[in-house]
Amino acid sequence: MSLDSTISDSTISDSVILGAFASALDPADVISDPVRCRSYECDGLTGYRVVPRLVLLPRNAEQVAAAVRVCHEHGVPFVARGAGTGLSGGALPVADGVVISLARLKRVLEVDPVDRRAVLEPGVTNLEITAAAAPYGLYYAPDPSSQQVCTIGGNVAENSGGAHCLKYGFTTNHVLSCEVVLPDGSLVTLGSDTGEQAGPDLRGVFLGSEGTLGITTKITVRLLRAPESVRTLLADFPSISAAGDVVSDIVAAGIVPAAVEMMDTLAIEAAEEAVHAGYTVGVPAALVVELDGPAEECEIQFEQVKQICDRHGCTRLHIAGSPEERAAIWRGRKAAFAAVGRISPDYFVQDGVVPRTRLAEVLDRIAAMGEDAGLRVANVFHAGDGNLHPLVLYSAAAGETERAEELSGKIAELCVELGGSLSGEHGIGTDKACSMPKMFGADDLAVMGRVRSSFDPRGLCNPGKVLPTPRLCGERPGKYRPHPLEESGAIERL
Repeated sequence: MSLDSTISDSTISDSVILGAFASALDPADVISDPVRCRSYECDGLTGYRVVPRLVLLPRNAEQVAAAVRVCHEHGVPFVARGAGTGLSGGALPVADGVVISLARLKRVLEVDPVDRRAVLEPGVTNLEITAAAAPYGLYYAPDPSSQQVCTIGGNVAENSGGAHCLKYGFTTNHVLSCEVVLPDGSLVTLGSDTGEQAGPDLRGVFLGSEGTLGITTKITVRLLRAPESVRTLLADFPSISAAGDVVSDIVAAGIVPAAVEMMDTLAIEAAEEAVHAGYTVGVPAALVVELDGPAEECEIQFEQVKQICDRHGCTRLHIAGSPEERAAIWRGRKAAFAAVGRISPDYFVQDGVVPRTRLAEVLDRIAAMGEDAGLRVANVFHAGDGNLHPLVLYSAAAGETERAEELSGKIAELCVELGGSLSGEHGIGTDKACSMPKMFGADDLAVMGRVRSSFDPRGLCNPGKVLPTPRLCGERPGKYRPHPLEESGAIERL
């Protein structure tokens, strides 16, 4: 069987490709067995699956660069992969290409408590960064719900956020520099130890590019000092709109919480069944509000938040009285995605953003759309910045997959219609590339395409992601590929 790249001008035998990669890496680190390769066929968006031809397991940055140089020389498309926790199909393999796994690059290279920064390889998990910084009274602020397993390399690719992004920002606000393997195999550094760089902000361009501009092999992040005080509460409300009004009033009062999270009935039911965190089952909406900072300021603002909750009909107010109770509240919130599997055999996780003032409206619309489709939708979101995570529940065995996928796409596009965006932190990937024209005009997309081509003129680096294709959505740019039925003679191209 030949390894036929969509971009390559010639067909190259497997033995040549295997030999080239075996020379760049240890032969034992090149996986060609189709059964083993199947382990890499998808990321957290399991509805899309492609088995790669090869999987590479480099052990350091030099081997990553050597593998990419082989891809560049032979025209082989490649996809970088971290922990595989992404939810937009950003790490979906290319059938005739290779997956370059960064799982073995997992060293904390340095923690500098004086300048408050850490240097990491891309396979270090988000939570491991804080664990390494904690002995110095420091921590890493971005905290995606999957922080126990998601890696800093993937966070850089998707510009991940998390519950505390309202106050502290996203990954881009905390990454000072990245060592990057470009699509031609060259190794460069974008940014600097101070975060400043002469000329264009190439660090900013690379962050959030979803693996389409290169592969990061070393990241320098900013660390923050642990706050003096942290106060957390869990509040129940009789309606989504009441909880939404609380969020608006908190912000209007000039209070910037570390986090404001909201969950609806279905999400609460699933999370409570899974981890028994003390949430009220059956309540229409629950808010998790957390404040941090100087102790006196935190105490004053916390009293204001409690008054705002009472004013909007809070039916139960639980204040965390210990670190253990605070951890339990967050365990319930962060378990929600996985816990939904307890109430539905299958589900799609969507990710979109709307203005805070339209939270109630978008949730009413989502409920109506779900009812029309005959499907349930659970909602978990970062209410403080309007970042929604609707979970469309369905049963593949009952033939509901197509309806669920269509509803998921409509929800993302609804966010754009209401003045928001297609994604807050999960990325566009494979899942939402076809919806990009709903948010961007032809000129915008063309500029994005030119930026991408300036890094990767041959289109080898994570092809088929983020940008819609020139003609039919889903058709990969590049040399024409005959359909398998055409190759077999069953159909003709007109």
